[in-house]
Amino acid sequence: MSAGGIKEQRLFARNRNFRALLVSSTSGVLGNAVAAVALPIIAAVELQASNFEVAALAGMTFLPWLILGLLIGVWVDRLPRKPVMMAALAVRVVVLGVLPLGYWLGFLTTPLLFVVAFIAGVASVFFQLADAALVQQAVTPDELMEGNGLITGSGAAADAAGRAMAGWLTSFAGASNTLLVQLAASIVSLFAVQRLDVKEVVQPPTKRPIVREMADGLRYTFSTAPLRALLFNAALWNLGGNIAASLIVLLVLRTLGESEVWLGLLLAAASLGGAVGGVTANWMGERFGSGPLWRWSMVPGVLGYGSLLVLSPGWGMLWGVAGMFVMGASVSWNIVVGSSFRQRVCPPGMMGRLGAASRTVSWGMLALASLIAGVLAETVGIRQAILVGVVIACTAPLVALLGPLRGVTRLEDLAEAPAPVPREEAPKGSL
Repeated sequence: MSAGGIKEQRLFARNRNFRALLVSSTSGVLGNAVAAVALPIIAAVELQASNFEVAALAGMTFLPWLILGLLIGVWVDRLPRKPVMMAALAVRVVVLGVLPLGYWLGFLTTPLLFVVAFIAGVASVFFQLADAALVQQAVTPDELMEGNGLITGSGAAADAAGRAMAGWLTSFAGASNTLLVQLAASIVSLFAVQRLDVKEVVQPPTKRPIVREMADGLRYTFSTAPLRALLFNAALWNLGGNIAASLIVLLVLRTLGESEVWLGLLLAAASLGGAVGGVTANWMGERFGSGPLWRWSMVPGVLGYGSLLVLSPGWGMLWGVAGMFVMGASVSWNIVVGSSFRQRVCPPGMMGRLGAASRTVSWGMLALASLIAGVLAETVGIRQAILVGVVIACTAPLVALLGPLRGVTRLEDLAEAPAPVPREEAPKGSL
């Protein structure tokens, strides 16, 4: 066993709060993976929705980041994170439970599917911002790469299992019934969060307007060259990559005429690659430097998405399986390095707003990408729309390779946090 593997086991064994966060995150990812496969299949197969509706549905869970992310980030910094996570999980259980109920009782419709996906997305914004803030407080700064790598790897493995399981269950039991797995996973995550015992760092009570605190988060996100480079890299990748990802269901089920099983295998391959990328990120960062790892990580990722352009029925689907595996590993390397750097430099009281501001931009692109994918699928065709996504995704590694971090070997050496905005007095000219 490698030294990195031993170190990961020690962290899991000695840190109860890290264990709880790992179990909660992994269970949540498993449930979300099942829902990610089941929801578009409900639209495409059970409700016979249009190509635009199927593609746009993928963006509904990310749309809350674009329109509510900054506001929720302020609330997460003002409130204890553990109760926020528990409330968010409870909302997801209730809301997603409506879909199988609607299927059984005959009131399931496409508009209901969109509403449920949006509300579940709002709950996810609360949960993920609070979760990222608690990870920062559950481990030491030197354990962030290690802890994030283990969480990312474990989550990606759960994602692979969930997507493969969902691909089989949707063809066997129906897509709506498959969501029962998601409900069970959310309940497991809820119990894990309940066991957390972290002394949280929360903002003292303040009378500052929420709009000013939202502005603080945006200013902080753009305050240094490293933070800006990480943000632009993620935003461009999400815009291009999710145009392609939003169309995988249509490509497999309608263009190629393949089954949900192949769809599950493609999505599971991406997640399995993510697991490998997550558990190797810490070792690769130590071996090659976190800077080179971050800069080059998206290059094989672009090639992975490009494999979708050469898919053909039958054994020709294996090109996509291999490509999705490579893409998943690339994304995990990029995420582990980027998220660890943000957590290292950000003051705990700003973590919710930093996460909200950065994800409003980068994850907001996921919502826009789904809408763009739907329009392109209707106007130019599914394969041509995927090609557009791959071309846009190519700009992400260019930002990393040619940008301000092109010569940096260790991002950790840049971990000088910008001074936080004073709480009682905002700079002149701010909102």
